[in-house]
Amino acid sequence: MIAGDVYKMESHSVSNIVQRGGTILKSARSKEFMTPEGRKKAYDNLQELGIEGLIAIGGNGTFTGAMIFGNEYGIPTVGAPGTIDNDLYGTDYTIGFDTAVNTALDAIDRIRDTASSHDRIFFIEVMGRDSGYIAIQSGIAGGAELVMVPEVLTPISQVVDTLKQGWSRSKSSSIIIVAEGDEEGSAQEVADKIKVQVDENADIRVTTLGHTQRGGTPSAYDRILASRLGLGALEGLIAGQKNVMAGIINNELVYTPFEDTIRLPKPINEDLLRMVKILSV
Repeated sequence: MIAGDVYKMESHSVSNIVQRGGTILKSARSKEFMTPEGRKKAYDNLQELGIEGLIAIGGNGTFTGAMIFGNEYGIPTVGAPGTIDNDLYGTDYTIGFDTAVNTALDAIDRIRDTASSHDRIFFIEVMGRDSGYIAIQSGIAGGAELVMVPEVLTPISQVVDTLKQGWSRSKSSSIIIVAEGDEEGSAQEVADKIKVQVDENADIRVTTLGHTQRGGTPSAYDRILASRLGLGALEGLIAGQKNVMAGIINNELVYTPFEDTIRLPKPINEDLLRMVKILSV
């Protein structure tokens, strides 16, 4: 918007993209948009182009900028939640989350094979600087022995106890899922702490999945969710909604003010955490 680099999209512009990962629109942070001068330049360009409303796709950072811009210039803006972290208040799931979970799960399944074959303990790091949703759901689906997330402190002593309980039941391999933002540190840091407290013969390995979770063919669920939220954002904008995020809660389309989705934390599902402990026995 600041550069006035606008491309008019027609129906054919989105032909044959439903199976593509990432975003054809590209994505980047703009330091200039964080300044009043940059936002004024963006507003002037929108006025010149006759653009009367915006749909913002992204997470808290995107919606914070959209809210400030909307408040300053009265441009109606509706958000569509797009982040693999699934950490936005006002929607059960965000676009990209399900695909990221399935990508992580595929890696966990493959690592489980080698862990079982070689009697190894694997610490697998997944994305989630402030949110443990990917870790929890991929951990449950992958049969992890333990999941470590930023929202709940899991002491190193608990990890050691979990491993020892497994060994007492003749369990020769284990998978521990670590969200990157866990308080005990990265998967490598956790593994290093564990090594000095368990049998020196324990074969401990670390795998960081990294940006593999941000790409790849979208899952069926994500394709449908993106379509629903995109349409919901458009229809909301036409109906006069502004400074809100379109979301799906209990399978119903809802609109949540940007202020709430930015300010309010999305709590982790305690039942899922409890399920991890039960299923790992």
